Amino acid sequence: MPTTNTPLESIRVAILAMDGVENAELTEPRKALEQAGAKTTLFSPKAGKIQSLNHMEKAEQIPVDATLDQADPETFDAVLLPGGAVNADDLRVQPREQEFVRAIDRQGKPIAVICHGPWLLVSAGLVKGRRITSYHTIQDDIRNAGGKWQDSDVVHDSNWVSSRQPSDIPMFNRAMIELFTEKKAAREEKTRRVA
Repeated sequence: MPTTNTPLESIRVAILAMDGVENAELTEPRKALEQAGAKTTLFSPKAGKIQSLNHMEKAEQIPVDATLDQADPETFDAVLLPGGAVNADDLRVQPREQEFVRAIDRQGKPIAVICHGPWLLVSAGLVKGRRITSYHTIQDDIRNAGGKWQDSDVVHDSNWVSSRQPSDIPMFNRAMIELFTEKKAAREEKTRRVA
């Protein structure tokens, strides 16, 4: 009997994170994606495990699936960028991560980002003219880069969905799955028309 609760079956989602990632912002959206049928791959600049945090306290160490130099944006359908100030601040200066999100965005593939995660999008030069939310302390960075910052639990702008902080995760997860499902349906419809 076919299941109807896996709208993201066959979708491949790249998750970009480093040491200092906010635990809930990685593990809870990842779990929601996988329950919806998506296949997730956690990429980091280094192999092994990354140390997650609950705010400033150490949480679990999370195994990395592959290093980002092994990632091909052509083989992924979407990206999840969890927050955590330390993670996001280190990730934003990584050239490979910047190019990966640029390539995903150029193709109109969806990007889900929460908390301090938008720092990577700022450093990649992608936020100008875009509506986005984030943790309140980085709103000036977004505005200074030409983004339109909004204090909302979820902001949806074209192929992006963003949220502010861990308390927004339930709304973020719903909006992320809706966006990824919508983009999957559009891609499948385009494939059908070409065929």
